[in-house]
Amino acid sequence: MSDTHNRSVAFVRTTEAPSLPPPSNAAGPFKWLKDNLFATPANSLLTIIAILVIYAVVTGTFPWMFNGVWNSSSLAGCREVLDGTTGACFAVLVERWNQLLFGFQYPTELYWRPGLAFVLLFVAAAPVLFFDLPRKLLIFTAVYPFLAFWLIWGGSITAPLLAMAGVAAGYFFYQRFVASSFALGFFGAIVVALLVWKIGGAILPGSEIAEGAMRSVPSRDLGGFLLNMMFGVTCVSLSLPLGIALALGRQSSMPLIKFICVIFIEFIRGVPLITLLFVANVMLGYFFPPGSGVDLFLRVVIMITMFSAAYIAEVIRGGLAALPKGQYEAADSLGLDYAQAMRLIILPQALKISIPGIVNVAVGLFKDTTLVSVISMFDLIGMIRGPILASTEWSGVYWELFGFAAVLFFVVCYGISQYSQWLERRLATDHR
Repeated sequence: MSDTHNRSVAFVRTTEAPSLPPPSNAAGPFKWLKDNLFATPANSLLTIIAILVIYAVVTGTFPWMFNGVWNSSSLAGCREVLDGTTGACFAVLVERWNQLLFGFQYPTELYWRPGLAFVLLFVAAAPVLFFDLPRKLLIFTAVYPFLAFWLIWGGSITAPLLAMAGVAAGYFFYQRFVASSFALGFFGAIVVALLVWKIGGAILPGSEIAEGAMRSVPSRDLGGFLLNMMFGVTCVSLSLPLGIALALGRQSSMPLIKFICVIFIEFIRGVPLITLLFVANVMLGYFFPPGSGVDLFLRVVIMITMFSAAYIAEVIRGGLAALPKGQYEAADSLGLDYAQAMRLIILPQALKISIPGIVNVAVGLFKDTTLVSVISMFDLIGMIRGPILASTEWSGVYWELFGFAAVLFFVVCYGISQYSQWLERRLATDHR
């Protein structure tokens, strides 16, 4: 009886059964392909068309690249090596790399100076871009612009020292008057910095500190991708604070400051950049005192900075308008003055909202630096279109040179884009 009863009791498992793997079409690469490339008949058709286009491009481009000639002194020599087969003439990059990067007049023995300035650029930008680093590194960031100027142009160390003194005086002026008006403090700081630099240059000529002199290189000898990088870094760095000041000035309660900012922004945004570059090349020199000899590089920096600052001002104004009114009221309730409210509460939130727009302006500005070739400045595109293609050895080489330029610009612009996406994720403090 007991045996029959024991056999009738159901078996109860004492341990959990192991999980079975999901079906092959519900996980892994098959699921990804199904969800992203072949989810619907229309998506499947577009995927097949895209694959065919990519196959046609790859099969047409790879033989041209893999058969490329890297050692030759001319295009005719490349054609002799290829002997009728399809292939690129990358030898032009090997022969003219120095002109593509530094121009054709920058002294060869001084390439280490702009190279060192380029390396130090990453050291100076690191504490600004990655704010988890020690704040003490900002000291080098503040010194770097003057050091880079001295490395690239050379000459006496007096000019960068005077410029540093002018910036320091402008900063103290800004700290003193920004509480009453941000725009007054900012633009007043610029005026004070220029006055200190000008008066100091008149009192203390460059020959006074001869021991700090290096071989001078005039701006007309700069060229290649170095010129594009200098315009891009300088103008973006200057246009961001100027754009913030213009955006705040446009919202100012002072009618005169608001009127000036509105007129400036609307006028600059309504004029093509190429027109401003012609103005910098031909007319801007007449606005300076006779005999001042303002360099063309400085004139172009002024115009490009003004152009990009107007667009950045509108981007930041959109960020300010996106903030709820309660943020301004919260700052007032804490007893903060205008400068403190903007620095601690309003601008951090507005700038976070404006990151995509600011990056878009920065990328567009960096690409627009190639327009300086129309005013006879031999940047990377100017070098390609001018001295290199005009030479008898490399006349007719287009894809290799412009492809090299495209790669350089893509690397820089893609790096800026990736950093902005990382920054957006890093600052994503809202509730989702």
